Amino acid sequence: MTPRTPGARGKRATILDVAAAAGVSRQTVTRAMNDMTGISRETRERVQKLAVEMGYTPSRFARGLVQGARISVGLAIPDLTNPYFPAFASSVVEAATEREWNVVVDDYGHGSGTPADAAARLSPHVDALIGYLEPDPEGAQELLGRRPVVALDSPGAGTAGGIAFDYHYAAMLALTHLASRGCRKVAYLDSDQGGTPSSRSVAAAAVAPQTGVELTRIEAQPSAAAARSAVAQLAQAGGRPDGILAFNDLMAAGALKALDDFGLSVPGDCAVIGMDGIPMGELLTPELTTMSLDLRGVGRAAVGLLEGLLSGSVQDRSPGAYLTLQHQLVLRQSA
Repeated sequence: MTPRTPGARGKRATILDVAAAAGVSRQTVTRAMNDMTGISRETRERVQKLAVEMGYTPSRFARGLVQGARISVGLAIPDLTNPYFPAFASSVVEAATEREWNVVVDDYGHGSGTPADAAARLSPHVDALIGYLEPDPEGAQELLGRRPVVALDSPGAGTAGGIAFDYHYAAMLALTHLASRGCRKVAYLDSDQGGTPSSRSVAAAAVAPQTGVELTRIEAQPSAAAARSAVAQLAQAGGRPDGILAFNDLMAAGALKALDDFGLSVPGDCAVIGMDGIPMGELLTPELTTMSLDLRGVGRAAVGLLEGLLSGSVQDRSPGAYLTLQHQLVLRQSA
C-alpha cells in the first residue's frame, strides 16, 4: 500500500494531494468521492483507492456544499450535571441555530468516557467540532482531519482554532479583592487533576505573592459534595483559612455549606469567591461572589470563530484563530 501523504503541518492528505497523485482535477476528486456522474467508473475507483491509501477524508462541510446539506457541528462537553456546561451548550445551540446549523452534543464525562471518545463518536457525523478536549486536543484535530476543531480552555492547542481564558487576570482580581478585605490565609479549592494543579490554580499561585496573600491549595472532585467534604476536613485539621477561592461556583457552593456546618460566618470568618458565574450563585445564602464569564458570549464566540474557519475568512492556526476571554468580578454577599 502507498504510504499516507500528510498535508501541511502533519495533517491528513488534502483533496489537492489526491488530485495530484491521480493526475486529475480537484473537481474530478470531488465527483469521485461523492459518487457523482460525469466521470468513468475506472476513474472513480482509482481516485477512491488513492484517497484510502493516502488517508484522505473528505470534509462533510464540502459535501454539504455539493449536496445541499446543513452544517453539523459536534459539541464535546464533560458534564451536563454541572450547571456551567448546559449554559454554555445552550449558547452554542442558540448561535448555531441562527445560522441554520445542527448541533450534535456528546457528554463524555460519565463512566470511562474521555474527550478522545467523544471526538471519535462525533467525527463521522460532523463538519466541525467545538469542545473541552484536554488532555489531547491535537488528537481530536487528527480525527477530524481538515475539518476545523475549536478547543476550549486549551492554551497552545494545535487545533484549527481555540478559545482560552485569562486565569492570571481572574486570579489577580479575586485575590486582590480578598486581600482588600483583610484576608491573608487563602485556600485555593482546586479540581482534582490527579495530583496536578489546574491551570486556574497555577495562575492563583503565581499572582498570590503580589497580593500579600498566603495561598494553600486543597483539591477535591469538582462537585459541591466533594468540595464540602474537603473544606470540612481542612477545618477539622485546624487549617481554617480566612478566604477561599474555588475552582468553580459548584465547588464554592460546597465550601459555603461546609463553613455553615462548622458555625463559621461568611464573609465574617471566611470570605468565599467562586468562578464561572453560573446563575445558581444568586440563589445561595449568602449570595456567591464570583469571577464570572459571559457564558452566552463564550458560546457565540466559539460558533463565530468556527464560521470563520469554515468559510476561510479566518485562517487555520493563524493568530486570529485563537481568542482569549476574561472574567469579571461580580461582588455579592460572600466576599
